[in-house]
Amino acid sequence: MIYLDNAATSFPKPPEVIRAVIGAMEKIGANPGRAGHRLSLAAGRIVWNCREELARMLDVPNPENIVFGSNCTDALNLAIYGSVSEGDHVITTALEHNSVLRPINGMAHRGMITWTMLTPGGCGVVTAEQVKGAITSKTRLVVVNQASNVVGLAQPVEDIAKVTRRAGVTLLVDAAQSLGVLPVSPEKAGVDMVAFPGHKGLLGPFGTGALWIREGVKVRPLKEGGTGSSSESMLQPDEMPEALESGTLNMAGIAGLMVGTRYVRLRRQEIYEQERGLSDAMWEGLQNIHGVCTLTTRRPDVGVVSFNVGGFTSGEVANKLDVKYGIATRGGLHCAPAVHTHLGTLERGAVRASVGHNTTRAEVDALLKAVCEIAREAS
Repeated sequence: MIYLDNAATSFPKPPEVIRAVIGAMEKIGANPGRAGHRLSLAAGRIVWNCREELARMLDVPNPENIVFGSNCTDALNLAIYGSVSEGDHVITTALEHNSVLRPINGMAHRGMITWTMLTPGGCGVVTAEQVKGAITSKTRLVVVNQASNVVGLAQPVEDIAKVTRRAGVTLLVDAAQSLGVLPVSPEKAGVDMVAFPGHKGLLGPFGTGALWIREGVKVRPLKEGGTGSSSESMLQPDEMPEALESGTLNMAGIAGLMVGTRYVRLRRQEIYEQERGLSDAMWEGLQNIHGVCTLTTRRPDVGVVSFNVGGFTSGEVANKLDVKYGIATRGGLHCAPAVHTHLGTLERGAVRASVGHNTTRAEVDALLKAVCEIAREAS
């Protein structure tokens, strides 16, 4: 199988990531921060070491401002529901994932908030000027992804951050498709919160993700319960990260995430250059196949290329690639209906091919050859 679905989850994981998960289960297996015995303390050290590794990846000073969750959706929901109140105004882009659109649209549908969705221009990005023009006196939160999971284009996060900082508005960045490939330095960029998964660009296991919160930004907890600290009180502690982390953490997953993050951090430039070169080759190759239409008119900034072939639906093409050619891609809407509405592909969807740290040029060439044959079949 040629795996070109890394935007959904990276595969295969580095062997050391797998060993870290198994080792944590076999040799430690205790609840981190819930006891004073050596196994619990060892588990707690794994969690802390992962916070430190993530802080290095994000180039932020305080690991305690990183809150673990079960995935990026979990982190985004915490950031959104934890910072927005009734009567607030929220701004998003049409490029966002349903992890952003559904909670915000749900609150707007219930009459709790008002919501503005900004559509990208011809170059595929939302500008800082658009954000500035949409901000009102009631705007509380702006949410933007650093790179789209459909078109692979990066947004001008630093420029948007300058606008939100001047306006006193919180900026949340969804780094699901960028962290581990593009530089993400929220402290320097002026971003207030960054949500990210562990199982994509950081090469960690499923069931891992986190939210970084700038010092001084207040977020209400979505859940309250055991934290291993301040157990004498029946009130949720105020100290980070315990204020937003209740219940037993995924220690084994966090062990794998720590190793995956270190692996990526030490090779990030190499990974970026490899993925960018492969996605460029894929995009250029698809441009030269008669009957194929890519969703962007310029090269992607991350390893994501979406396209359609002739009169086939995206599902039909993805199925042909899988069954006949042994190539894994993703057809459909990619949990991002607003961008497909904007692009006119809501009914048809698109085929998304996404490269990863292990993808080779031969695999990209195999995809291009297969798509060329499918295109001839469609003509």
